[in-house]
Amino acid sequence: MNITRFTFGILLAASVCWTGCEKFANHTDPIAGWKILLSHDYDNLNPSIKDDYTAYIKALPSDERNGVGPIQFFEDGTGQHAVRIEIAQNGTDWGHVLIYDKDNKRVRVVKFVSGHYRS
Repeated sequence: MNITRFTFGILLAASVCWTGCEKFANHTDPIAGWKILLSHDYDNLNPSIKDDYTAYIKALPSDERNGVGPIQFFEDGTGQHAVRIEIAQNGTDWGHVLIYDKDNKRVRVVKFVSGHYRS
């Protein structure tokens, strides 16, 4: 029994060291599990969403605006949509997720650390 606990403890400690404690401290992606829209799908995205996320980017501070990377579009199957904007800033990738209701009105903004990089 003690060998089993010891082995489990070693494996648990190794997995924490391997993944890093920081990973557990980050917020999770609020749209995990949503369907990503392909380019031909988001061409049909409501113009009010396009206008809103464009205005959101323009309103960002210049250091964030300069780091804007990929922009992805999602849907959840119930009529809600989301726009995920990746922003690289000082070694950290930030995810900005704008969530829209069925009436294409923004109802929530979530910012979270989505990764790290070395510059």
